[in-house]
Amino acid sequence: MFRTVLVAALVMMTGLPAFALNKRVAAELQRLDPEEELEQRCDVEALSRIDAARKDMNPDKVIAYTFEPPVVKGDTIDANGAVFRTHQHWYHLSYHCTTDRSELKIKDFSFRIGAEIPRSQWDKYYLYP
Repeated sequence: MFRTVLVAALVMMTGLPAFALNKRVAAELQRLDPEEELEQRCDVEALSRIDAARKDMNPDKVIAYTFEPPVVKGDTIDANGAVFRTHQHWYHLSYHCTTDRSELKIKDFSFRIGAEIPRSQWDKYYLYP
């Protein structure tokens, strides 16, 4: 859990456009267990893809497991119960992500943004501003 928070913090501190991976973030990702590395790498990709696709959004956090655990099969993760935060609002998110064996290069990625999550439900799902 600490490493997950550390990786997320490093990604946010890089200040790189579209959440690009730098060597420091890549090194931290490779220290995680393979399943967590896959999830974190795909979360970073989700941030980047949402940012590129929706100029009205500025995503700063993705959680892959809020409404249901992601399904991991080898180098692929399907996170149908994910969420992301933008401008202090949370939205449903689902994504499909496949990486190479190193789990750093994205081979296939698709996502769908869902409805905003009402603030009245944030406590129930451990969401925060």
